[in-house]
Amino acid sequence: MNLKIQQCLEQLDGVILGKEQPVRLALCCLLSRGHLLIEDVPGVGKTTMAQALATTMGLQLQRIQFTSDLLPADILGNSIFDQQDQSFRFHPGPIFAPVILADEVNRATPKTQSALLEAMEEGQVTVDGQSHLLPDPFFVIATQNPLHQVGTYPLPESQLDRFLMRVELGFPDRSAEREMLRGPERRKMLKVLEPVLDANELRSLQEEAEAIHVSDPILDYVLDLLAASRESVRLGEGLSPRAGLALQRCAQSWALMAGRQMVLPEDVQAVAPSVMSHRLGGAVSEAEASGVSSAEQLVKSVQVK
Repeated sequence: MNLKIQQCLEQLDGVILGKEQPVRLALCCLLSRGHLLIEDVPGVGKTTMAQALATTMGLQLQRIQFTSDLLPADILGNSIFDQQDQSFRFHPGPIFAPVILADEVNRATPKTQSALLEAMEEGQVTVDGQSHLLPDPFFVIATQNPLHQVGTYPLPESQLDRFLMRVELGFPDRSAEREMLRGPERRKMLKVLEPVLDANELRSLQEEAEAIHVSDPILDYVLDLLAASRESVRLGEGLSPRAGLALQRCAQSWALMAGRQMVLPEDVQAVAPSVMSHRLGGAVSEAEASGVSSAEQLVKSVQVK
């Protein structure tokens, strides 16, 4: 494993206790140049994870608290008339930062949620007909509460698709929670974290991930997963080609994190549930008696040839 990646994981594991798999998936998402959606009940560390990720990567984080009265201009910025120059001057909003923490994104109205679409897809925002480039790198780490909670607005499918991965933290196990109770408060730990990477090192790792070899059999396996999702009656319209590209990119990053120069079927299987679950329409919230999600069932139903 790359030394820098190992150091990142060790630092994150020291803050987010007992959540090694979600932490690795989150880092994989950012190495794949993707946006991350963290969904779970309040109080399990969603915001703490986002802040720890930004600090570890050495990137400035801007937190936007999404509420029902938040307006698109509060995120993007607006043009204000300058009496001295007799012209309108654009004042950038908080979205002009390398890492955006969109906290409780589903508490804002759909109009405000849609303000993120262009930024997440194009790396720019358009205000009053003028386009303004966002920083590079640029990540959105959004947290959302379960939809059954009061005051939430479901994210539209078009916006869900902009998130490369969705992860859930869940409750820590007993030993991790005991260590959390005995140890220092998490927010105090965040204040003393040191960056492990800088922007240039992060871009270098992203380029390494993109160069990881993907063989024809692995491509066929990804295509088989896409085809199976489209043929299943339970999964609606199935996965889009964008989902296939996302699956490939994340599998490459997972292979890099494992210290390999080629993608294996195990890499695809490791990232597939987090890449596919929020893209399967109504199947996302399907309650399975076995506790196995529709995305996991899909992976199990497709054999590696």
